[in-house]
Amino acid sequence: MADTVQVVEYFYVMAPNKPGEGARRLTALSEAGVNLLAFSGFPEGRNSQLDFVPSDSAAFRQFAKGQRWKVKGPKRCFLVSGEDRVGAVADMLRRLAEARVNVTAIDACCAGSGRYGAILWVAPRDVGKAAKALGAA
Repeated sequence: MADTVQVVEYFYVMAPNKPGEGARRLTALSEAGVNLLAFSGFPEGRNSQLDFVPSDSAAFRQFAKGQRWKVKGPKRCFLVSGEDRVGAVADMLRRLAEARVNVTAIDACCAGSGRYGAILWVAPRDVGKAAKALGAA
């Protein structure tokens, strides 16, 4: 089975880098019925950047506005899923390298049941070139 590659919208917010900030935001989204395809959080200076990939961007924006979150985006990233196999991520990164696309960041993991998933970011100017190299839908 071939990998599935999607270009998706993501949004980010800056939050204090302290225990519970991610849980508080994710719980609020869950209670409001806002579904996420992916989430990533990491330190950025003295704060944290929380990246949200919603299944419904309009619902996410409406919710975030009601919460008075200072949202940046939409921006675009890639969601990849496929059959877990040796070298799956290496192959993906090799294709991007051959297309001369620099990967800004990537998170990949085994998803269980013989599957893997990844979220990856490239510079906005490279989204089209990356989509072509990866065979995005």
